Amino acid sequence: MSPRPELRCFPPDEAAAWRRIRRYAVPRWMIERATERRLAGDWQGACAAANVDVLFDLSEVADHCGHDVATELADDLRHFAPDLLRWHLPRMLGGRTTLETGQTVVLAGYHPKRTGKGQGSTPYLHVTTPVMLEGPQRIALRFETVAEEQAPGVFGRITGDWRSARHLWDARHAGELRERCGGSMHRPPFFHPDGSPLGRDELPAADPGPDDPAALSEWVTLLHQEGKVAAACAAAGIELDLALPTGRRWQGVDPERMLGRIALQLTCLEPEIRRLVTEGVGYRFLIGGDWRGYVLLEPAALGSRGDLQVRIVDRQEVREVPFLTEALWRRLPDLDLLRIGGVRPEHLHPLVGEALFPELPVTDGPVGPPGPDTPAPVRVRCRGEWHEVGFRPGGLLQMPHSDEEQQRERALRAFGGDVAGCFAVEQTWASGSGRLPKGLRAQMRDVFLRAQHGDTPGVLELLDAGVDPRVRDAAGRSLLHVLNLLDHEPLLPRLLAAGLDLEARDNQDRTPLCVAVSDRGSRALVEALLAAGARIDVVDETEKSLAQLIRWYKRADLDFLRKRVQEDHPGAGQAWWDEMMDEDEDDDENEDEGS
Repeated sequence: MSPRPELRCFPPDEAAAWRRIRRYAVPRWMIERATERRLAGDWQGACAAANVDVLFDLSEVADHCGHDVATELADDLRHFAPDLLRWHLPRMLGGRTTLETGQTVVLAGYHPKRTGKGQGSTPYLHVTTPVMLEGPQRIALRFETVAEEQAPGVFGRITGDWRSARHLWDARHAGELRERCGGSMHRPPFFHPDGSPLGRDELPAADPGPDDPAALSEWVTLLHQEGKVAAACAAAGIELDLALPTGRRWQGVDPERMLGRIALQLTCLEPEIRRLVTEGVGYRFLIGGDWRGYVLLEPAALGSRGDLQVRIVDRQEVREVPFLTEALWRRLPDLDLLRIGGVRPEHLHPLVGEALFPELPVTDGPVGPPGPDTPAPVRVRCRGEWHEVGFRPGGLLQMPHSDEEQQRERALRAFGGDVAGCFAVEQTWASGSGRLPKGLRAQMRDVFLRAQHGDTPGVLELLDAGVDPRVRDAAGRSLLHVLNLLDHEPLLPRLLAAGLDLEARDNQDRTPLCVAVSDRGSRALVEALLAAGARIDVVDETEKSLAQLIRWYKRADLDFLRKRVQEDHPGAGQAWWDEMMDEDEDDDENEDEGS
């Protein structure tokens, strides 16, 4: 059994996505600033550093919920690590690095003495994730009741219950991660305490028994990844019921194969369920399986070989059973990445690295995800020769061609002629259309991935290193188009000074102002673009005007711009959009009156 096999439940595309997530989603500076603020007792400053919007006023909690709740909440907030929370939050995957959209994650519940004890009466500290796939990655921190509470303390599928998982967000409990992911007191599965991987001969060749939790996790995981799911469950003390639901859609289904595709941390399932049963959350839980059904976890019958039973059930069979949040049943992605060599221990979030590896060597330099690399020149085939193309001071591509040659090629391009070699690379960099050399393509992706995750310092560092600010991605977006994801104050003046066009269009025929309106850019960004001279008579590829976009996306904060567009450009946009929105709003009003 190899210590670094290709992991069946961690295919190459998913591993590549997690590798990018760990590099870009929680930048080192964010961790450092949030940690500094938290240790200084400034929980709101920590949230601001981690791009978490606080949507409640702590000073008002005592008036509404009582002094005891306010004191308990304040204590939790002092130890809240928003950067650690962001690190562990679920991701979209499927080639994306962004947060899973429209999710609620409950962190803690509180019990005011003044309110009832039923459903909808308990306020929870919880976060909600963005609603847009590629929109700003800001998280909202709330203290209120949770709409999807189906019964007291029981939530629906889009709500993750992390009340028993404080190690994922509370700095006081971060050190529990190692044991919660199947490790022992001294090391996590598959690794030494210092973060070095176990050798082939150090992995168990037989069931080690329960006395060494890390070795048992290794044995069970190795069996599982070899497709021996029944044996893995038995070794973990789980009774696996291989009987399938009846019905045509279940014909030919192999239950072991179905379970073998899920990255289950089998040795942790029974302790997690036992913990939830003790806390009164429930005793039966679901894990997502496939389009046909789910995986049901429930206490095993008396006389069974284990304390927990696992079986596959039809979706229609278990409509009222709550879901077990993924953080409590999935193998830790960080350990999977480390096993395949996708990340280094010192590049993990410091609280994660310290928890997993108690003897991780202390370095003099910074720890956490690495910052931007200095852009290196790349080789380009041009006119039968290899030329070196790179960035020069001032942020323009440097090519080994005279000014006369460059002027001649630009004139040729202006008249519709084809350009090749170095000049084609320059054109592709500034247009997003065409094929870049591998090295430049990686540099372009580096810029836009940092932008996607709000890494303004990282983008500025790349520009300081000479990256050409005229870059566009495959969607035709310039850096002006992604200001809704970043802090525009240091970037907008710099980009305008570099000559970027306020009216440039992306592949959806949107100007930067259109994107700011439709993709949740702040009012401050919209005002800054207007002050810089952005036109307001524009429409996108769907022929919506700015006024219609504001209405479509319910941007009440931009009503001032909507009125201005309607007054100055009353004919902008297709009229049928307004007619459709009128009908939708009338339907909503009728539903409200009838409810």
